[in-house]
Amino acid sequence: MANGFWLSDAQWQAIEPHLPKNQPGARRVDDRRVLSGIIHVLQSGCRWRDCPSEYGPHTTLYNRWNRWSRRAVWRRLFEALREVSEDAFHSIDSTTAKAHRSAAGGKGAEAQAIGRSRGGRTTKIHALCDALGRPVAIEVTPGQLGDVRAAIGLIGQLPPGRMCAADTAYDSDALRQFLHERGTRPVIPNNPTRKRFHAFDRNAYKRRNLVERAFCRLKDWRRVATRYDKLARNFHAAAVLAAIIIWWT
Repeated sequence: MANGFWLSDAQWQAIEPHLPKNQPGARRVDDRRVLSGIIHVLQSGCRWRDCPSEYGPHTTLYNRWNRWSRRAVWRRLFEALREVSEDAFHSIDSTTAKAHRSAAGGKGAEAQAIGRSRGGRTTKIHALCDALGRPVAIEVTPGQLGDVRAAIGLIGQLPPGRMCAADTAYDSDALRQFLHERGTRPVIPNNPTRKRFHAFDRNAYKRRNLVERAFCRLKDWRRVATRYDKLARNFHAAAVLAAIIIWWT
């Protein structure tokens, strides 16, 4: 077996029950081998055509990756494996990934979550993490989008948590009201420009860096740290598949 990533028995046992079954058309080639090859590409950042031959034809790897992204298989796999509980501690933040020149060409840059920010052409990854620093919700947006504008949609995917920690970029009356209405206590420092300050739990805020640590681990995957994909759904799939392998299998 060549060097590279190969799904362990434990990882495969977690993933295999959630893969599509009884699909029309020709019988699929070895799912475990193909998924291992896809993950190798995402981790190493190599071109699909440069993937080791032990994983099979690179066209098979890419076609499976792209087709299952279009059908939201990777998103559903992430949602099936993540552990979501009520009354949990959450932390939220975002990080940017620079768009490589190969990411150009998708229909509509805004529609493909590529925007212009101080870092140039970038995509922003938004994540909500649990008390163990494991992402439970992930979305991507154009790089110039403000963090707070994506927060409600991200948080709303999950049952209400007990607390939600965020930095001052999330200091918004609308977000605070949304959290209060869900029974979630905001743990958000006040922006210095505020006229009316809100109290917040400074000790609980120290745990906000869980989401920062999560981003560090996600960006160990080179196709998450740098965006090579033209399509936003494919880049989002890279982020959720990285989370699946790092935390949920």
